[in-house]
Amino acid sequence: MSDIVLLLISLGIILLGAEGFTNGVEWLGKKLHLTEGAVGSILAAVGTALPETMIPIIAIIFGGGHAGEEIGIGAILGAPFMLSTLAFFITGVAVIAYRHRRPDYPRMNLDTATMGRDLGFFLCVYSVAVLASFLGAHIWKQLVAVGLVIAYATYAYLTVTRGSTLEEGEKLNPLYLARRAAEPAAALVALQIIVALGMIIGGARLFVAGVEDLARIIGIPPFVLALIIAPIATELPEKFNSVIWVGRGKDTLALGNITGAMVFQSSMIPALGIAMTSWELTTGALISAILAIFSAGLVFFRISRHRYLTPYTLVSGGAFYGIFVILIFSGFIR
Repeated sequence: MSDIVLLLISLGIILLGAEGFTNGVEWLGKKLHLTEGAVGSILAAVGTALPETMIPIIAIIFGGGHAGEEIGIGAILGAPFMLSTLAFFITGVAVIAYRHRRPDYPRMNLDTATMGRDLGFFLCVYSVAVLASFLGAHIWKQLVAVGLVIAYATYAYLTVTRGSTLEEGEKLNPLYLARRAAEPAAALVALQIIVALGMIIGGARLFVAGVEDLARIIGIPPFVLALIIAPIATELPEKFNSVIWVGRGKDTLALGNITGAMVFQSSMIPALGIAMTSWELTTGALISAILAIFSAGLVFFRISRHRYLTPYTLVSGGAFYGIFVILIFSGFIR
């Protein structure tokens, strides 16, 4: 029971830290006079992904041996898996729920060029990251890691220069350390970012310890717990923004909130994992990656072929997530 409480406390600390960090980073972007595209698609994406980034880093460095590496890889692969399956499913259900507000239902009001670009990048970089686990010499894996970083830099450049701004027109929330200030001081912005980062690092260390203990008690591999618990707790709450945007008919914002994170989580974070571990994926890890690629590939195929998207394609992501859960409880994934 105490291990579950520790997990809940650590996830709460991580989420509070992530919220404060994202809010501070957005204000930092404004202070530096960055474009809305850079703030929304780059800085905000990093803020959202930070908990998922810190958990594997802390697990690999401080987790201790094989268990720590399992938790790290599980957290790395968990975010793309959850985003391309469960997050798609929830967004699709939201579109169906709001169908009475949609004159063109079941067609979604979507910028298919933006979505196609995001999903195309995801499928390419994530496939490369997974295939890197089959390379023998670690030097080749390191080269792949460098290539993934370059790929994300290319994506970020295209996002900013082509004006594909997913957060355009969105007003910034007040800085949490200066809620009444219309223009908070730069020192307060920096202080909030530092404090939030400290909360995330501390929460990540507690999370890793809790997962290791709980995995030993119930006999489930640490990889499985990290893959399922970490992304749902740290990523999924942020993605409920997509439900709000769907209700307002802003489908490009809703899906862009997911696909933009998918690109970051399938390139920069696996690059860290490849650089810091042996990057040898277990059967369960490979299955989760394959299911994520198939789910995203189905949406990409629909957009590329028909130039429009319906919520029923997104809802199918729930089936891929369900398959993985069934495989776990059936004992196929150990």
